[in-house]
Amino acid sequence: MRLKDQIEHIAPVVAGILMMATLSSCGSGRSSGGENSFREKTDSVLALMTLEEKLGQLTLYTSYWDVTGPVMRDDYVEEIRAGRCGNIFNAHTVTYNRSLQEIAVEESRLGIPLLFGYDVIHGHKTIFPTPLAEACSWDTALIKRSARYGAMEAAASGLNWTFAPMVDISRDPRWGRITEGNGEDPYLASRIAEARVMGTQGEDLADPLTLAACVKHFAGYGAPVAGRDYNTVDMSELHFRQVYLPPYKAALDAGAVTVMAAFNDIFGVPSHANKFLLTNLLKEELGFGGFVVADYSGVEQVIPHGVAENRRSAAEITFNAGLDMDMQSGIFVEQLGAAVKEGAVKMEDIDEAVRRILQVKFRLGLFDDPYRYLDTTRENSIIYSAEIMEHALESARKSIVLLKNEPLRGRKILPLKNPGRIAVIGPLADNQLDLLGSWHAAGDHNKVVTLLRGMKTHFPGSEINYAKGCDFYSTDRSGFDEAVRLTQNSDVAILAIGENQAQSGEAASRSDLGLTGVQEELAQLLISTGKPVVILLMAERMLTFEKLDNNAQAVLNAWHLGTRAGDAIAQVLAGDYNPSGKLAMTIPRNVGQVPIFYNYKNTGRPLDPQNMYTTKYLDVENAPLYPFGHGIGYSAFEYSNPTLSDTSISMKDTLRVNTRVTNEGPADGHEIVQLYIRDLTASVTRPVKELKGFRHVFIPAGKTVKVEFMLTVEDLKFYNQELEYIAEPGAFKIFVGTSSEKTRESEFKLIQGT
Repeated sequence: MRLKDQIEHIAPVVAGILMMATLSSCGSGRSSGGENSFREKTDSVLALMTLEEKLGQLTLYTSYWDVTGPVMRDDYVEEIRAGRCGNIFNAHTVTYNRSLQEIAVEESRLGIPLLFGYDVIHGHKTIFPTPLAEACSWDTALIKRSARYGAMEAAASGLNWTFAPMVDISRDPRWGRITEGNGEDPYLASRIAEARVMGTQGEDLADPLTLAACVKHFAGYGAPVAGRDYNTVDMSELHFRQVYLPPYKAALDAGAVTVMAAFNDIFGVPSHANKFLLTNLLKEELGFGGFVVADYSGVEQVIPHGVAENRRSAAEITFNAGLDMDMQSGIFVEQLGAAVKEGAVKMEDIDEAVRRILQVKFRLGLFDDPYRYLDTTRENSIIYSAEIMEHALESARKSIVLLKNEPLRGRKILPLKNPGRIAVIGPLADNQLDLLGSWHAAGDHNKVVTLLRGMKTHFPGSEINYAKGCDFYSTDRSGFDEAVRLTQNSDVAILAIGENQAQSGEAASRSDLGLTGVQEELAQLLISTGKPVVILLMAERMLTFEKLDNNAQAVLNAWHLGTRAGDAIAQVLAGDYNPSGKLAMTIPRNVGQVPIFYNYKNTGRPLDPQNMYTTKYLDVENAPLYPFGHGIGYSAFEYSNPTLSDTSISMKDTLRVNTRVTNEGPADGHEIVQLYIRDLTASVTRPVKELKGFRHVFIPAGKTVKVEFMLTVEDLKFYNQELEYIAEPGAFKIFVGTSSEKTRESEFKLIQGT
């Protein structure tokens, strides 16, 4: 009997399930009445399914969307019709997805609706700053709204599942996919991870303007050897738990209903075949109750990894490890049937994997209404709406980090005050496509506000002239003369240099982090004119530019900021918006310092300039060019020494930490006040500093505000030698300040008593 013919029987119970179930119960896997009801309904569907149809639910194929639009190919259409494919990715727009859903619901035997997945990484049609850039806002409420708006546009386009957020910690800017993550710090990355999940999934997954989130890549994908994408990851389990695990856990605790396995191996086993990761840790220890999907052909790739001989063994190993859904390779639907019949895979495990997938479809309301995400009126009203476009501007402004703003002939260059003539120069100055950044998915570059256009809009009284100067790769200097001439004849030059969108992202690792082509040479030439020059570094990773930094007066990390990039940058340059961004990742002096991060350990021979036998380089200092948490504005903030509510606390106490921050600058501004701790003596080595809190405060010029943090024993915990998550009594330092380097400190003790 067709499942759609049984809707009258199923729908009332499903409606009750949707009301009873909570988002967190699926993320945590905890038992509840709603969970039991979901199990009843999924089991009723399972009872109707053949083995082949079950394997179809474990299968995800691409729609082969072409650059010119959708292409409906007979191969995957027939697989949907036959029940051998239960999920599709890279398909969007209501019209196209409805045509596919109709095949699944109206033409397959059981009519089980499809999941539609897509990479909504930093917006869907309206594009926001790349995730690493937006992480520099340190504004979790803003980031949650970005995820919410991205989900709204994507859901309005017929999608119901996104392969985001990526929460991999990375400390190596050679790795191109740092752009998709939230930087180097476990605490900041965890707060952002939970914000992105909550923004994507909303309060009720049955709301047709939400998406099912997918936490990726599990696990450790951001730490490949040599920074080379897809490479081996080699670390201890202790290090993994201390640094890399927290953002994944935070995203799961926030209710994420799906997880994606990583391409890399870790602990000597490919993640797709790693039972410790996918079953012991994820499903059992962390209690994850959703489903685990492969990355693109990740099941097949365990063969070149060297842990499977052929497609059959690849299917058995990865499925038995805890992988629930195959992406693109087709191995599960092709191989697992025989594996079940021969006893290599248990039928009850197949049923459990299908159950996990069907439960997500139930939560999304797809059994109630398979077409709930397919409304052309909603699609037309939401995409590029004024509200979403305004948010794109806000997010872009808050992501900009002012690194340096020093006086030239006694006056700071920024903000610009009534310049008569402005030269706008560089390969990113009048460039729409590259400002979208990598992973811009369905974004339309024709909608992008370029820097040149933004400058003309926000400086209507100025004469603005443009020269490209050079490109990203070549040694062609033929544009130098025009760029120099414009600079000499202007009051200020704005130089937009960095990377194009293809130089970062997946499969875009770099061994040299310097500016490519002759961009730095152009910058030095313009600075040598003696005219004020503002350097805009527009990239998706931390570049190395120490020589340029030594000569430049004004430098901004302006990233690839998305659809409203030009407006945002122009408003910051004009002083209409006082920049407040802080680095979520350390900027090295050169690539030889990589990996570099603020929360390093002290070693037995910490740096001592008077002793050559301490940890150091011969050719460069240990300190980065710009540290984690750095970012200045047009204000000047001064901090008092932190005061503590007590000099010692017990395991059940709360420590209040207070500081006073004064804006001694000429402009009102926002400051991100940062709190760090250091465990001075422990059973395992601990970092010199660890971020444990941050606050956004608005401080008018000349005013002082009091900022308070609350610390509990949970903030002091770590994994010990036995991998127990504990806090140990002892002495701690507290640091409060404007960056990981510029802080004021105090001390307290944690005592055993209760």
